[in-house]
Amino acid sequence: MKRTGATVLETIAVRVPRAAVPIFEAALAQACRSVGLFGIEEDADWTVEGVKERGAGETLLAAALALAVAVSGVAATVARRPTEADGWLARTRAAFPEQLVGKRFAIRGTHIHAPLRTGRLTLTLDAAAAFGSGEHGSTRGCLRALERVAHRRPARLLDLGTGSGILALAAARLLHRQVLATDIDPWSVRTAAANARRNGLGRRVRALRADGWSAPALAAQAPYDLIFANILARPLCRLAWQTSAHLAPDGTLILAGLLTTQARWVLAAYRRHGLTLEWRLSEGPWCTLVLRRR
Repeated sequence: MKRTGATVLETIAVRVPRAAVPIFEAALAQACRSVGLFGIEEDADWTVEGVKERGAGETLLAAALALAVAVSGVAATVARRPTEADGWLARTRAAFPEQLVGKRFAIRGTHIHAPLRTGRLTLTLDAAAAFGSGEHGSTRGCLRALERVAHRRPARLLDLGTGSGILALAAARLLHRQVLATDIDPWSVRTAAANARRNGLGRRVRALRADGWSAPALAAQAPYDLIFANILARPLCRLAWQTSAHLAPDGTLILAGLLTTQARWVLAAYRRHGLTLEWRLSEGPWCTLVLRRR
């Protein structure tokens, strides 16, 4: 019998020099459900692959790849191939074990049925949305940063570029607060909302489609005591003045999605608007900046 309504997936692949892998990994992660890296350490070139719904997120993917080319100087050729959905999901589940992040969080897929970890706040995500599962260095850095600033008890929270919604969920669960979660990609908004409901946080996390600060709802709820912005370095710089302007006095801004080599010029963009650096956290080549408005 022919199945109806089945998800049609495709794999997007680029082959790039090893030094450019983190940049293209971040680019594909903007639009893809899962991103994988394939290479041998001594080889000059590696393959970066992402899986997404066919036809979904094309504008976002094109912009992210163009930015990766501009940042890296590597004119990568994009290859596409159809991907069988059931087989991909099985492989994704096998590669998505429970993630223990920092001292407080446990991130697991819906396929994991083991007892909950004692002393950990467990967040359950659909294994089909592997990016934003706690495996990526930028996500882990943001969760560790959240633990550090939780004692300030921020009241108004925003997750700018929410993806799977993991940071919004973590903040809502840890702080018992309402969180506004936004993303430019409609699929990410749907995924974040579904993950919020899955974790019993549907009333605390509001997922909204927005291109940067364009949605009136963002300004209406400002200023924010805590803002997450886990996106790419250049968009972070482009949004610096708006993001800084919507941060409350003594508010905290957590920036991620940038390489350690990009941290200096991202930090400079926010310092020009009166923010100061509190902490810098590293996870492999990825850097998380914790800034504050004094």
